[in-house]
Amino acid sequence: MRRKLLDQLVRWKEDKDRKPLILKGPRQVGKTTLLHQFGQKYFSAVHALNFEKDLGLEKIFESNLDPKHIIKELEFYLQRTIDTERDLLILDEIQACPRALTSLKYFAEEMPQLAVAAAGSLLGVYLGPASFPVGKVDIISLYPMSFEEFLLALDDHRSLELLRSINLHDRLPEMAHQHLFEQLKHYFIVGGLPESVKTFRDEKQNLFTAFNKVREKQNVLLDTYLADIAKHSGKVNSMHIARIWQSIPAQLARTQDGSGTKFKFKDVVPGIDRYNRLVGALDWLEAAKLIIKVPIVNSGEIPFSAHASETVFKLYLFDIGLLGAMSNLSPQVILNYDYGSYKGYFAENFIAQEFLARNFHGVYSWQERLAEVEFLYESNGKAIPIEVKSGWVTHAKSAKLFADKYHSPHRIIFSANNLTVFPDVHRYPLYLAGWLPT
Repeated sequence: MRRKLLDQLVRWKEDKDRKPLILKGPRQVGKTTLLHQFGQKYFSAVHALNFEKDLGLEKIFESNLDPKHIIKELEFYLQRTIDTERDLLILDEIQACPRALTSLKYFAEEMPQLAVAAAGSLLGVYLGPASFPVGKVDIISLYPMSFEEFLLALDDHRSLELLRSINLHDRLPEMAHQHLFEQLKHYFIVGGLPESVKTFRDEKQNLFTAFNKVREKQNVLLDTYLADIAKHSGKVNSMHIARIWQSIPAQLARTQDGSGTKFKFKDVVPGIDRYNRLVGALDWLEAAKLIIKVPIVNSGEIPFSAHASETVFKLYLFDIGLLGAMSNLSPQVILNYDYGSYKGYFAENFIAQEFLARNFHGVYSWQERLAEVEFLYESNGKAIPIEVKSGWVTHAKSAKLFADKYHSPHRIIFSANNLTVFPDVHRYPLYLAGWLPT
């Protein structure tokens, strides 16, 4: 399954000022697979180390971080020669060996010709600022597969060709719109974790079987993430982290108007209802990339960050497929698009996930008195309000109120409807979130 990030890795390889690379991201998003695909296609040989699987590797980095010494040791360990001009060295799960992370500084300074790519799932959890080779590495983040990558994995090239050539001022053919919306519902069930996508792709001739096998896979993955939390966060803290993470679907379902609200800590952990008592657990989830945190601001003035508070935010799950599994929503209910106001939260989570997948940072939410807009972003120095509607009714009073008050050049409404763009309001189908112009 091809990932769009592969093109970015190729640009990194060809950059004359290339530094050692760190590929960050949550567990199970395909970092190791992507690096191996990249290495096999663009290098003469790939040499891969995994610091979690082989704890003995740590000894190579204990006493001497000179790159020449390390390469000689690795050649003896791997029983093969490493060509520093033509090969790729992969240091997987590098968070398990902080000294190996430190060594990247010396590879950058003393052996820049060698392409070194490290991968880590819990780097933000394991390592503080002092451990990081600041300024000596290039950093790229990998997230769950986007809707575009999902279509690519399913070989839906006709849809991809249409989307990639679309003029955002034209309507899509109605049959294409219906097909894409059906594919979007499949994505809502499957999500973007490569194991789930592969399972669906392999079984898609029978949707009932495919969705059930995907849900089984998702439940196993959820157990894996909970085991990670228990293993890497300490006994007491792990309970708080797990409770916050597992509470997100219920919190999203708390209101009836279809729009996610401020995350509330009350009742998440018995006896604790203060942000400052649980901020460490929240930071852990952010560092592990298991959540998407969207600050809520009470003003549309730029910069949005000046009006944000660390205690006021929305939380989404990093993968919409896991949201369905954690919510115990059957695939059939999602496929029928018949799950009440919860459709709104699914749509919102999807938009947040698509924005993250394209590194569309600086996204906020807005609430002022009784008005609220799901997302805000800045474009050419102007604040653009985005309302998200899961269905076909697209009244968006809050977005208009925001646009009038803060002089937005236009407002955006995502919904189940076809594409319609006017100067003051841009109406996009939900599946076009990944193609939103910046």
